[in-house]
Amino acid sequence: MEPSIEQLYEAPTPEMLKKLQYLLKKGDPRKIMKQLPDLHDAAFEKVHCLDCARCCKNYSPRFKTPDIKRISKYLGLKESVFIDTYLALDKEGDYVVKQNPCPFLDADNACSIYDQRPSDCQRFPYTDEDVFFKRPAVTLKNAEFCPAVHSVMNALLAK
Repeated sequence: MEPSIEQLYEAPTPEMLKKLQYLLKKGDPRKIMKQLPDLHDAAFEKVHCLDCARCCKNYSPRFKTPDIKRISKYLGLKESVFIDTYLALDKEGDYVVKQNPCPFLDADNACSIYDQRPSDCQRFPYTDEDVFFKRPAVTLKNAEFCPAVHSVMNALLAK
């Protein structure tokens, strides 16, 4: 049974996350990768990021050096000023936003630096990449709040 859009915007149950964790650990990566592009496209036919923005409201991408250079230039700031104003180092040593929601998230859930956004944002939620099964901890975390990941997870578990 196909989940409703309301179900996709709810956090998955711990049981579903456990099943996904098992699938990511024991499943055939080639089989999973083959399914991901179609499941990704199907998820984004139902899920519209501007209706959600949970990622921007609750989490931060990593800001890598090329992102910092590009965004600070776009904003007309020195890199050090950009870092001091917007970023902090997390426990893994990556730059992330100092506060949530993201300071670049507008009231309409649009990104004020969309064309210059970090590469993590461009690729998120990794539902059409091998990151989906190569970094299961990231996928499981994303499944807790991203309806697109939740949709892909539901479809994979239904097969």
